Amino acid sequence: MSVMRQPSMPGPAHPGLDGYRPVQPVPAAQRILDSGDLFTAGREVLIQHAEEFYRLRLTRKGKLILTK
Repeated sequence: MSVMRQPSMPGPAHPGLDGYRPVQPVPAAQRILDSGDLFTAGREVLIQHAEEFYRLRLTRKGKLILTK
């Protein structure tokens, strides 16, 4: 038995640095954190992972830099 499939349509788009691109679906098990919520008190946050600390910085151009 053959199954007819509709061509897949791109999902909703969001603005990226290089224009608009489709948004990929997010698995239900993943949490989404908005970067605006992370940087409410400044342009830098510390993230503790196991016994290590990482620094997540927001640059003037809106890029994210993660350093150990």
